[in-house]
Amino acid sequence: MIFLWYTLALLIIVADQITKQLAEANLTYNVPVEILPVFDLTLRYNTGAAFSFLHDAGGWQRWLFSGIAISVSLVLIVWIWRNRNEHRLLSAGLSLILGGAIGNLYDRIMHGHVVDFISVHWQHYYFPAFNIADSAITIGAGLLILDSILQARRETTAKTL
Repeated sequence: MIFLWYTLALLIIVADQITKQLAEANLTYNVPVEILPVFDLTLRYNTGAAFSFLHDAGGWQRWLFSGIAISVSLVLIVWIWRNRNEHRLLSAGLSLILGGAIGNLYDRIMHGHVVDFISVHWQHYYFPAFNIADSAITIGAGLLILDSILQARRETTAKTL
């Protein structure tokens, strides 16, 4: 069952890279294609981290963020292995984060930037563009939080019994 978690991470990486290739092949940079009144596909390149943090730092951030992603990915690989199947929600969250981290790491190393293309907005208020890897990381983090809450409740319940 442990390989299920690594397979999930691999599926995220593949889906992320395929959708990024499709975005680059079919979208013009910074030209939105409206899908819904609150959702566009807009090709963007992010040389920084989340929300374009340090995007204009001159290039050194590429290697800093790559190093962080490699380190985090190694920790996640070991954590998933050690967790085995004890906490499935935790393993699922770690796998999603791992797949997202490696998906964005690939872009950063190969292209010097991360390809973003999902744009959500309300009228003229835009959330920063993101991609499948970013979505997986966010959902994975949510699963880690949920697992932590459920674990605390289990421990509280066990103490009262």
